[in-house]
Amino acid sequence: MTKQNKVTLRQRWRQLGRSLSIYQYCGRAIALVWTTNRSLTLCLAGLTLIAGLLPGAVAFAGKLIVDGVVQAAQTGLSSDRTLALQYLTLEAIVVVLLAGSKQAIALCQALLRMLLGQKVNVLILEKALTLDMAHFEDSEFYDKMIRARREASSRPLSLVGRTFGIVQDSLALMTFGGLLLKFSTGAVLILVIAAIPAFIAETRFAGEAFRLFQWRAPETREQSYLEWLMTNETSAMEVKLFQLGPTLLDRYQITFERLYQEDKNLVLRRGLWTYLLSLLSTIAFYGAYVWIVLEAIAGRISLGDLTMYLVVFRQGQATFANILTSISGMYEDSLYLSNLYEYLEQPLPPITGTATHGPLPGDGIRFEQVSFSYPESTKSALHEVSFQLQPGEKLAIVGENGSGKTTLIKLLTRLYAPDTGRILLDGLDLQAWDRDVLQERIGVIFQNFVKYQFTVGENIGAGDVHALQDEVRWQDASHKGTANTFIDTLPETYHTRLGRWFKNGRELSGGQWQKVALSRAFMRRGADILVLDEPTSAMDAEAEMQIFHRFRAMTQDQMAILISHRFSTVRMADHILVLEQGRIVEQGTHTELLQQRGRYAYLFDLQAAGYQ
Repeated sequence: MTKQNKVTLRQRWRQLGRSLSIYQYCGRAIALVWTTNRSLTLCLAGLTLIAGLLPGAVAFAGKLIVDGVVQAAQTGLSSDRTLALQYLTLEAIVVVLLAGSKQAIALCQALLRMLLGQKVNVLILEKALTLDMAHFEDSEFYDKMIRARREASSRPLSLVGRTFGIVQDSLALMTFGGLLLKFSTGAVLILVIAAIPAFIAETRFAGEAFRLFQWRAPETREQSYLEWLMTNETSAMEVKLFQLGPTLLDRYQITFERLYQEDKNLVLRRGLWTYLLSLLSTIAFYGAYVWIVLEAIAGRISLGDLTMYLVVFRQGQATFANILTSISGMYEDSLYLSNLYEYLEQPLPPITGTATHGPLPGDGIRFEQVSFSYPESTKSALHEVSFQLQPGEKLAIVGENGSGKTTLIKLLTRLYAPDTGRILLDGLDLQAWDRDVLQERIGVIFQNFVKYQFTVGENIGAGDVHALQDEVRWQDASHKGTANTFIDTLPETYHTRLGRWFKNGRELSGGQWQKVALSRAFMRRGADILVLDEPTSAMDAEAEMQIFHRFRAMTQDQMAILISHRFSTVRMADHILVLEQGRIVEQGTHTELLQQRGRYAYLFDLQAAGYQ
């Protein structure tokens, strides 16, 4: 054997090993179904055994009926007629039991499908809640999530159903084989061999379909995104105003046509090969048919035997083909399930922090030479940033878009960890803090805050999940965020549903939504750090001044970090940082920075000129 042949043989063995290893998911799927509902799983297993044994009994009862009828016709005895009718009654009972077991199996599967779909979706969502921000900003991870959610809720039950189906068909095949062996061992071999080519073709095309599904996940996600753009109220106004609808629809259609052509090619080839190979089974059946008929004509088997063998051979052939098809289907189901477990087993960074307080209470927040780059980015979002914020102080951060302002907040709230340097709170590195304890000390409004399609009160209460339904806290927080003035005018005040997604929803203006989000930041009474990222960008000048005149009085004991492009609000801060390309280029008070005549003074004069 040449070296090339050895390499090819080794590659084939490895490929075979990978193909067989995919069946490991059968056991995991059964375990998943078992934990979903044990009673239904046991019921399904028991019914499967019954349904597997009864087809052989039906075939044998049919033989007894035919032989009994022939016997009764020949003898004319009433006892023979009674016996034939008893065989008929027996077959009817068995058929009723078989139909009942199949109907019960369908019922169990329907109930399990509902329960299992919910369980798998909960597993996917629970996993999502444990992931870091880096996962959600990674397009490849999104593809994994889409693949897991698209098929995984139905595939586990499909895999278990096929597994039980193999058990059922195997039992039926054993009874058929036992009956057919009385006729000829060769007939059993014909039955088995004729179904193998179709099995090979099905397995091959199942793997090809899965690979097609895998690599085109981004295109499928783009289709979903285009569909969302055309149907969601968030984008509807702009799509209509800019007349983007036809363009988006064309792009949607083009993407579909490309995917359709790939699917059509696969379906046509799969259908053609399946048809051609199924002809082998048909030829084998009629070859055996001729054989059995000739045996009956020669008088070596009875008319009942003829009937039974024909039924057994046809059903046995179909049953064996079902087994091979189920094995092929299990392979396909297992491939899809691998997506689910690849997602569920996504590695997570170890939880290191357990501290609930620091060694230096009152030391505030310190950034020490902090640098950070986003995954797969060669450019630093922050570079050697250092500053201190003491209790009660108000810090403003200014800079152009992309200068690193929001990134700094993500690091402070521990949504990301610094690449180098340290961030300290009360003298302790943030990574050593218990994440929940740390984040409960922070009230925050992000620039792209969430507009929950909940009631007004729940939108505010979302800032502190422990007080989500506390109406007193809603009112207190809304007063601090100045949202109470317009909330009192709503039809059901704090119980008015917001947004247009659900019935009787009420839409707010941009400034009103921002006041709700600001109130949400004030929900955490125990928070001694407030982070406000462009908190008044959608408000008018008067509303903005009202908020910030009250802001200092309401946050005297709290550290506050304010990100804003409006220098009328920035100037109220005790200390100001000027960021440029991730670096601190200037810092000081408003007066000090104006005297330096640097970047801050330039931006301030530029904005002030717009009001002159």
